[in-house]
Amino acid sequence: MLPSERVPGSAAPQLSPTRLRWEIAIVLALSLGASAVYAIVAIVERLTRTTALSSQTATINSPLDERPLFDLIYQLLSFGFGLAPVALVVFLLWHERAPHLGALGLGAPIRVPGSPRGPWWARESGSGFLLAAAIGIPGLAFYVLAKAIGINATVIPTALDAAWWTVPVLVLQALKAALTEELIVVAYLFERLKRLGVGPVATIVSSALLRGTYHLYQGFGGFIGNVVMGLVFGWCYQRWGRSLPLVVAHWILDIVSFVGYPLAVAIWPALFAAAK
Repeated sequence: MLPSERVPGSAAPQLSPTRLRWEIAIVLALSLGASAVYAIVAIVERLTRTTALSSQTATINSPLDERPLFDLIYQLLSFGFGLAPVALVVFLLWHERAPHLGALGLGAPIRVPGSPRGPWWARESGSGFLLAAAIGIPGLAFYVLAKAIGINATVIPTALDAAWWTVPVLVLQALKAALTEELIVVAYLFERLKRLGVGPVATIVSSALLRGTYHLYQGFGGFIGNVVMGLVFGWCYQRWGRSLPLVVAHWILDIVSFVGYPLAVAIWPALFAAAK
């Protein structure tokens, strides 16, 4: 991707600063802003327990019913309704003329002379794979360090029972997380803060701090690691103006985490038993 490939958005309707602030507050209250508040309460609750933070566990994907069929139904409902905030920001930033999702960094970019050939989505997906590798490997090392020094709980990516639908559901949940976080905390928030006159550095930092805060339920390691991830993702979005690489990278990271965890437990049960 080249900075010159940035998709220019069509003229957006003018909204007053007060209306924009209320809109941002409502969107975040319906999505990751609420998650941040719950995460703050969760970390306070963890710190007031008698057991050390490093001895506690944080489960991301839990069963929603003891019967497999209804667990599947509830998981699919969670996926569908969980994307409602994403649909909201798509509705708010939709342009009447193509590219309809230009304000969210999606859609075919305008080709300029000298830009790489080939499908734009393939190039951006490739950038997402590289970004996932750049974030994932150091991130795993940092998690091990944070757990070792006692500032993080043991994160259990999934506690779902093994069923024919487990892996597809985990892939869908990873997609939901990727779309929600990257399109709301990055693409939507960047567009709205820019219209409020907030500078790029403050926007990147604000987005990263929000990302870290709603991961506080995992511990302070989860907060620090996700703030760093948010700074990198925010810088990439500020430079590229494209959200697909961020979504792809996040999706890959969560698929590896969600699906790889039960596989790793099955292969090395003693290692994970000792880590708890």
